[in-house]
This record gives sequence, structure tokens and C-alpha cells, in this order.
Amino acid sequence: MTRPRLPICQAFEEATLRINISGILPLREVSAQVKKSVKYGQIAASIKEVGIIEPPVVIRDRNAPDQYHLLDGHLRIEILREQGVAEVVCLIATEDEAFTYNKRVSRIAIIQEHKMILNAVQKGVPEERLARALNVNISNIRAKRNLLSGICPEAADLLRDKHVPLAAFTELRKMKPLRQIEAAELMIAMNRYSTGYAKSLVAATPEDQLIAGRRKIIKGLTTEQIALMERESASLDREFKVVEQTYGADHLDLVLATGYVNRLLSNARVVRYLAQRHPEILEEFQRIVDIPKAA
Repeated sequence: MTRPRLPICQAFEEATLRINISGILPLREVSAQVKKSVKYGQIAASIKEVGIIEPPVVIRDRNAPDQYHLLDGHLRIEILREQGVAEVVCLIATEDEAFTYNKRVSRIAIIQEHKMILNAVQKGVPEERLARALNVNISNIRAKRNLLSGICPEAADLLRDKHVPLAAFTELRKMKPLRQIEAAELMIAMNRYSTGYAKSLVAATPEDQLIAGRRKIIKGLTTEQIALMERESASLDREFKVVEQTYGADHLDLVLATGYVNRLLSNARVVRYLAQRHPEILEEFQRIVDIPKAA
């Protein structure tokens, strides 16, 4: 028996729309402190120099056809207002849940910045003009333009919204695609994206998982120490995958057990009995119940 196909809903309307900025309602105000930041100044200079590269995202107001709620692009819209621009081309979202994460993102991830630079270059904006607009050295623009060269698509997708240093991608390029994916997964699991951590992952990578000609030269480490790091990294990878497979079920069991113990301790007769006969068990039960409160 074949299952019925669920309808696929588009996240955006098919065509962009040029909208009067006065009809765009922001979800939050841009503070004076943000306007004084270096990032705000860079975006303002970029817009003045090359225009809007990434269109803001809005959603239609259900009650007022000429008004839109701004989901993504608060800094861009505020800068356009300050520059006296009347209209802007926007993407029209069909529902607002797709962009709720933007409320928690304070700065653009490097892969997103890479895509914006590529987009600008493809539109014919010279690299020198981009460097001037962003107030950075042209070598920085070129490095970001070539950011994903040698990075497999799966690893890039895993790190697409992470704040990974530019130099960390240099380390990832030393690994073969499957090892890049493993390294990206470990970065996310450990919530560590530093260049130093990327170098340690390269150091713990066996030679057969490194790109040819990228032999590891690590100051201060002997061949035996590097071999030990490789074995420990392989063991850690295996243990991590085992934990990952059972984490959901283990967490559910823990929640249910904690709830049961909590119900036991809400019964005065049970608490009195444990206090008289098994005080050590009562102490452990109370500690278990208090763990979520401490967290």
C-alpha cells in the first residue's frame, strides 16, 4: 500500500517584490549601540558602494495588504532608511517560522558571507570595490571567495550557519571528504570551531584519510605521540557514534525515571519510611530530583 504524498509548501513566493520601505514593519529596533559598531559601518559602506546583495525577507500582513513584517534584514533596512532610499527588492516568505532563528543570530556566518561575496562577484562587482566597501584587505575578499574550495558539500552544509574561523577551513582542506564530514560533526558536537581544534583534528587523522601531499608536520610532537592521538581519536569517534545512537532513548528513560522519583518524594509516607529505614536512598533520590533545578 502506497502512502499518500504530503503537499510541499514553498517557503517563499516565486517572485521577488519591490516594496516601499515605509510599508515594512520591523520586528525589533536597531539600537544606537549597534549603529556604532564596526559591522554596521561595514554593511552601510557595502550598501552604498555595491547596493543590496542579499534581499531582505518579509511576510505579508494579513490585515493590511500594503504592509509587510520584516523577518530578516533589520540592519539593511535601517541603513537604507538612513540613506534615503524609498524602495527595496524583497523576498516574500509564506510563513514566519522559517526565519525565527534570526532572532538569535547576532552576526553572519562565514559561509553565508562567502555566498554573498560570490553573488556580488557573479553580478560583476570588482573584488577591489568589495574590499573597499567592507573595509578589508583584498586578500581577505579572495580568501572568503574561495572559502569552500576543497571542502565537500556535506561538510559545508553542516557548518553553513556556524562561526568558523577562516583558517579552520585551511585545516579541513587537508582531509579527505569523509574525514571532513566527521570533523565537522565533531566540531558541532563539541561546540568548538577554533583553528586550534581543527588542527588537533588534523593531527589525529590517519595518513590514509589526508589529502595526498598533506603530511602532518606538528612541532613538539613525535611520531609515536601522533600515532597515539590517531588511535585515541578513532576510539573517541566510535564512542561518540554509539552515544549518539542511544542518546534519545537514554534521555527519555532519564526523564521518566526522574518524574517517577519526584512523584515518590511527593508522598509523605514514602519519604518518612525512607528517612527511617533507608536514609542513604532518600538522599540519592533527592539529589536526582534536584539535578534539573540546578541545570
